[in-house]
Amino acid sequence: MNKSMLRCGLVLGVVVLVCLPALATERGIMLTAGTIYVNPSADSAKLSGIGRGREVAIVDRSPGWVNVVGTVDVNVDAADETTGDRNVTGWIVDKGIITPQTPDGDKIVFGEAFDSEMEASRRGGRRGAAQDALRLYARIPEYFPQSPLAAEAAYRAADIRWQYEAEDAATRPSSRERDPALRYQIDEEYMHNVMKKYPHTKWADLAAYHLIANKLCGDWEATAKCPEMEAGLYMKYAEEHPQSPKTPEALYKAAWRYSALIQIYTTENQPKKAEESEARALNTAKRLTAQFPDDTDWSDRGLRLIYMVQNKMPTWGNGLQ
Repeated sequence: MNKSMLRCGLVLGVVVLVCLPALATERGIMLTAGTIYVNPSADSAKLSGIGRGREVAIVDRSPGWVNVVGTVDVNVDAADETTGDRNVTGWIVDKGIITPQTPDGDKIVFGEAFDSEMEASRRGGRRGAAQDALRLYARIPEYFPQSPLAAEAAYRAADIRWQYEAEDAATRPSSRERDPALRYQIDEEYMHNVMKKYPHTKWADLAAYHLIANKLCGDWEATAKCPEMEAGLYMKYAEEHPQSPKTPEALYKAAWRYSALIQIYTTENQPKKAEESEARALNTAKRLTAQFPDDTDWSDRGLRLIYMVQNKMPTWGNGLQ
């Protein structure tokens, strides 16, 4: 199933939920996994399970029970929640449905999303926890658009999607292509949405950093073109996002590429360009250590790079020990 069909499936699911009779005035988010029954009784037949972060439209209520139309999982693709989804009408226990009217609902959903994300990172963690986290994070800007957590939640959902696709991209034969245009391109839509909806925020800066990955070469093939181009991308990011948490990393990666060019140009018998690359590597690394001395993860690596370049130690290539 292609992405346009998947998006159509998502739109159709939303239409079904919002275009119900007038009685369906509430929509909610499942905080925890639940079970949909035929009747408002745990003794009745079970229709389906329904996972964390799934949406329900509330049709009717009975003491302790809620009649809902809920979207349930059917062979869900890790990176896209719409694969094989279907809507089921039935009864669920009236617990754990977060609506826009729930006090601190945004914080509660964010807490569950973060817990699911941590569960996904734990060895032997709950199956499908990362997908649960993705759905829960994605619901926050939709249900609580004015929440101070909305931008972060939107970014975290986009980041989980990106990680799924990046992992897939790394396994493809095209991942080693030198030309970025020939490599599998990770879907940028969700990152662009974060940048568009929450401009000039930390989360927009982080989203923009992800986009660099699609422009990198798979293999330099020991030529100067790729590291020159990639260093330029990281320098451009540092200039356009000076307050980003990723700016120290961007400066380091630019400096390292300039240092790699020293070996490449030396091998190509271009001493002037090798000398220029050395100066650019040192200047960029010194900028990093001066501008971000407290970011020890990257500034200390910058100091190491300065030491290696000044002492004519290779940072890339066959001479690297």
